[in-house]
Amino acid sequence: MSLMPTMIELLARARVDLRMGLPVVLTNGNSAALAIAAECLSQERLQDLQDKGAVTLALTARRAETLKTPAYDGDTARIAVPREAKLNWVQALADPADDLSIPMKGPLNSERQGSAALHRLAIALVKSARLLPAALLVTIDQAAQFTASHGLTLLPQAAAEPLMSQSSPLHPVAAARLPMAAAEAGRLHIFRPEDGAEEHYAVEIGRPDRSKPVLARLHSACFTGDVLGSLKCDCGPQLHGALAQMGAEGAGVLLYLNQEGRGIGLANKMRAYSLQDQGFDTVEANHRLGFEDDERDFRLGSAILKELGFSQVRLLTNNPKKIAMMEKTGIKVTERVALKVGENAHNSQYLATKAAKSGHML
Repeated sequence: MSLMPTMIELLARARVDLRMGLPVVLTNGNSAALAIAAECLSQERLQDLQDKGAVTLALTARRAETLKTPAYDGDTARIAVPREAKLNWVQALADPADDLSIPMKGPLNSERQGSAALHRLAIALVKSARLLPAALLVTIDQAAQFTASHGLTLLPQAAAEPLMSQSSPLHPVAAARLPMAAAEAGRLHIFRPEDGAEEHYAVEIGRPDRSKPVLARLHSACFTGDVLGSLKCDCGPQLHGALAQMGAEGAGVLLYLNQEGRGIGLANKMRAYSLQDQGFDTVEANHRLGFEDDERDFRLGSAILKELGFSQVRLLTNNPKKIAMMEKTGIKVTERVALKVGENAHNSQYLATKAAKSGHML
């Protein structure tokens, strides 16, 4: 039985399936549904779903608010998909790209009877796959037989849902010396999560004393800022400023967490940028897409610090949520070290929004 996939492995498989446009089977007791990501849906598979029964589009309450339709299930809205609906109808509800040009999407029929448990799980799954948080579901019978006959992945809610809210365990994979411009005495550590998600990195500067608070930064990956030098954010200057400060002090550790776009992924981040070009701020753009202000998991940083032998940090950050999460997960923050760099004419409004709506200490 050791060759059978664990639930963590089945979740990883399900994320890949969803990204490829395949459905997965979700079960809750005697109830079962076929779920597929709206973003990766094809017209042929939409027709197949409609042939099986009444189809429901699951959206987050954030996206439902934009569409002016009620979310009777709190954080989740269930929209009845008309029998004659085509692919463009589904995608218009899932993707806000044309909201301003076609503001009226309805009338929409929000369902309020029955359980939304599987719909909520489907949204969590597509979010974790870095897709738009929208999924189509249709009820099916004989879930196990259907799964086997169609070669699909089956996820029981009772087993899958608790793992979705946990931070995946991380394991060290490799480490090597890495001289850098900021410090010749550098070392790069690679950590791999058990859930098949992206690897995360720890950049160690010098030889930090594990018995004392280490100068540390939790830095979320930003391809546009870190690599391309984007002027829309302050990420690149923060990255290089933190490394330079650690190099000047002779010791430090920078955790480079692959949580692009506040945890929504690069594709969704570019969607948010497109919405910003239409006049929405960072938070508003995320909400229109169906995401929360910040979808990152800072517990990953705490886990890496502990694995490296650190229990106390002088945290380079302007974000109080990072401090709170460090303290909550057993890493003592002895000092907050401000990191105010990179403001320019292109990102001044972005920084103002971070301060006003996300509580950043700028």
